[in-house]
Amino acid sequence: MAGQISDAVKKCIGILKNTNSDTEKFAALFMVTKLVKGKDCNPVAKKAIFEAIGFDFIKRLLLTDDVPVDCPPSIYKSVALSILTVFCNEEELATNPEMLANVPIFLDIVQKADDEDLMSVGETYNCLKGIASFRAGQQVLIEAGGISKLSEIYSQGSFQSDEALTIVAVLISNLGVKSWDEGKPETFHALMNKVAVDFETDQDKRKFELCQVLNAMLLSCPKKILASADKETWPMSLYKGLTDILQSKIGAAQRNPALILASSVLDVLGVEWAMSDEEKPKQFFLLMIQLAAIEVRMQLDGKGLKAATTQRNLITACYIILELSINYISTDQLDLDQKEKQTLYTGLKGAFTAIINLLLKVAADKNKPAGDEKWFVYGTIRVLAAWLAQETSALRIQIYQLLPFILEVSNESFYARKAKRVAEKSGIETEATAENSVDILRILLPGLCHLAVEDPARAIILKNNEDKVLSDFLQFHWSIVHYKRPPVPRSERLKVLNQPKQELSPEILAEMQDSRTAMISACNVLMNLTVLETKYVDASPVFNDLLRFIFENLPELKDIPENLVLHGNLCVLGLLLLKQLSNKVKKNDFSICRYIQATIRFLWDAYIIDESNDPTALVVAMSYKEHWMEIMELWFLGMQTMSGVLAQIPWISEFAIESGWAEGIIVTLKKVKIGTLPPNVKSAYEDFLCHLVDANESVTAVLKKAEALRVCRNHRLMELGKKLFGD
Repeated sequence: MAGQISDAVKKCIGILKNTNSDTEKFAALFMVTKLVKGKDCNPVAKKAIFEAIGFDFIKRLLLTDDVPVDCPPSIYKSVALSILTVFCNEEELATNPEMLANVPIFLDIVQKADDEDLMSVGETYNCLKGIASFRAGQQVLIEAGGISKLSEIYSQGSFQSDEALTIVAVLISNLGVKSWDEGKPETFHALMNKVAVDFETDQDKRKFELCQVLNAMLLSCPKKILASADKETWPMSLYKGLTDILQSKIGAAQRNPALILASSVLDVLGVEWAMSDEEKPKQFFLLMIQLAAIEVRMQLDGKGLKAATTQRNLITACYIILELSINYISTDQLDLDQKEKQTLYTGLKGAFTAIINLLLKVAADKNKPAGDEKWFVYGTIRVLAAWLAQETSALRIQIYQLLPFILEVSNESFYARKAKRVAEKSGIETEATAENSVDILRILLPGLCHLAVEDPARAIILKNNEDKVLSDFLQFHWSIVHYKRPPVPRSERLKVLNQPKQELSPEILAEMQDSRTAMISACNVLMNLTVLETKYVDASPVFNDLLRFIFENLPELKDIPENLVLHGNLCVLGLLLLKQLSNKVKKNDFSICRYIQATIRFLWDAYIIDESNDPTALVVAMSYKEHWMEIMELWFLGMQTMSGVLAQIPWISEFAIESGWAEGIIVTLKKVKIGTLPPNVKSAYEDFLCHLVDANESVTAVLKKAEALRVCRNHRLMELGKKLFGD
């Protein structure tokens, strides 16, 4: 029986307990060594022997240098370590506080490996490996500075230093970003440089073993430390090592760890890393996409969710390569010839056909995925979202078929993520699940924006009440963008008044920026729905509430450069809704006045005369310039829609006159050199001013006084000229 103690063990325990001196006890240990390594020594027996020896005695053996004259100096230490090695395989003994108290001694032995006998060093590593395989042991190893000490041992390359690296890998896999001290990036970089050089230069099977260690290190490294990676040698060593592997003819056992590592490097260093070869920058990058696409296809083709999930680490790594690469290619920074484009498209289409077919099976299955399978489904939808964000017309029928399921999962993840954040704000810890760990809706929005333009997809989007979800989504992210500091208790208020205002933390600022981008994406989808589904919008309480939300909140948006693009999106979405729902707007509604003022500000400030460079040229204002690619279409759409709003709600014209905007346009255009006004800007201003004159007769006098006649002649504003001055 497992819990019984054999006669041989009982006899041994009896001898240990009846020894009268350390010398007798030491003699008895030779019998123990043989016994505990035998197969009939079960955990219960080991524990009993451990207690019979007593820890104090073992500790004395470890630390004493006082050995008999004819003995080797390390004999006591060696015997103690060979016994401890066996005990360290049992969780109860390895995590015993007395055992853990020896961790600093063990680390000391391996740090002085060159002065110790090799047997002792080997046994000590076995003890450390045993202790490192249990949670409590990992904690003590970390507290004793194990990661930096073992990293140093590996960097110096002393005896059995590979064992040190193995233990470091176990510790960082369990501890994640807490493994490294952000204030000492040199610990991480020194180890990484050394392991990466070994990875680059080793040409035997160890090259592939190092893939896993390097991957664990990258996954555990805080962003702050990675920010200084460009000054180190390891990114280039990894590039050379991985090109070596992935360009060779190799089997799955060698290729898979290399693909997983490549995806992690790409994730932490960005796609530019894959183009480190100056002569052929595209070659490795395109090879990596090709290999990832083939792998996804091979792993998913004809398989169900259960079978695919068994390979999730490899497939998810390929997903990361595909997602990052697609996002990069969409920025048009890569110059591809026709053949490269064709090869790339064929490879990606094959991979996404397999992905869509797998998801169609999951959608059709009555049993909903759970556990690891659910995580895997979320990862699969995430990579599909990156593909949908590109204006690809491929696989449309299957996409429409799959869309209700994708929306269901995306909405579930948004609401779970929202609930988790609300709970954490109230100080309630929530467990991480697939649903609340990543907001799939947030990632799907750019793709949804394209789909909302297609009739079949738009019908599905509205049937699934996605407009309501997007409205909730906007309001949730607004609560993050429009950050309010927690209220100060009354007793503290006086103290706070006298202190300088605290800067927001980098984490809060990053979160605010992410939410701005999320709101902009949601506005884009809602604009498409507003323009293309006029009847639906007219009758929809959701869109009516959305207009009220914009009226009330846009004027509260802080006037800072970071908010400019969001400001423009909310202005223009508001104008489109206002035009559509003009019959629901009341003249004495104060919130609409403030909204219109904020909108006029956005439209007015875009173009100026730059007095310092050329007092005769109309240019985009400096503050708009860096975002102009994102704002330009919005501005023209805003001007056009404002004209439409004036036709339907003429009293809004009063704001354009009172604010000085109408007059300001004429004053600005008067300074512009003849023949230099861009045609599209000219027609935007002329169309707006014509609608303004139609909406409000009193504007004519204002424009004439500002010398509109001269402006109409200089820039050939024929329509406006007719309206103001007749033929």
